[in-house]
This record gives sequence, structure tokens and C-alpha cells, in this order.
Amino acid sequence: MKTKSQDRKLETEPKWLRNLTEAFHSFARRSSIVLGSAWAFAAALLIIIVWALTGPTFHFSDTWQLIINTGTTIVTFLMVFLIQNTQNRDAKAVHLKLDEIIRALTGARNQLVNLEGLSDEELKKFEEEFSRIRKRAEKGRKN
Repeated sequence: MKTKSQDRKLETEPKWLRNLTEAFHSFARRSSIVLGSAWAFAAALLIIIVWALTGPTFHFSDTWQLIINTGTTIVTFLMVFLIQNTQNRDAKAVHLKLDEIIRALTGARNQLVNLEGLSDEELKKFEEEFSRIRKRAEKGRKN
């Protein structure tokens, strides 16, 4: 479910950018499922084994080493973006679920909804407050 600000943002973006963003999100989701599997790990391991076994054939040349270095650099570079996208989406989903729980609980402070939008100083104040609450609760249990 999109918020009103997300809907407004989507309305102002050009259609081609929305399509590109949606395509990337879809690709990132599918890639994270596939590349996070045991089969993907096994395939990567097989590639490394085959590369290592071909070392003697190519006399462990600079080109032979460059192949694995270039390949791993490219894969790592691309995976950083896929992983970050997936983590951002997961974090957003968790935050929305927690926000809903806070809203649904009577007695819960609605100020805690959307904490991720606060400054570091504001977060530090909440952290200190909860630290004091935890210490009081621990003292209460000991007595």
C-alpha cells in the first residue's frame, strides 16, 4: 500500500522513470530469491573450481588471474545495488508493520511511528529515554 506522499511522488515522475523503477524492483526481488539460493552458491563454487583447475593449463598467467578478478569485481559491484535495494524494501516493510502495531496498541505513543524520519539527535533522545525506562524496569525486578 502506497502512502499519499508516495502517490504524489509517482505522479510527478515521468512514466519512463516509473516503469524503470518498477522493473528494477521486480528484477531485484527475483534476483535476490535466485541468487540467495543454495544452487547459486553451488554454481559460484563450481565456477571457482573450474577456474582453479584451468590454472595449470594457462600456466597461472596474468590473463588467467585477470579473468576471475574482473568477473568477481563486476558481480560484486552489481550485487551491492541488488542487496541494498532488497534491504531497503525489507526495512521499509518492517517499519510499516511496526508502525501499524504502534497505531493499533492502546497506550502506545504515536510519536514512535516513523522514527526513521527523525534526525540523529532526536533518535539519541529516544534512545536515552528508553535506556532510563529499561534501567527503572530492571531496578523494579530486583526489588
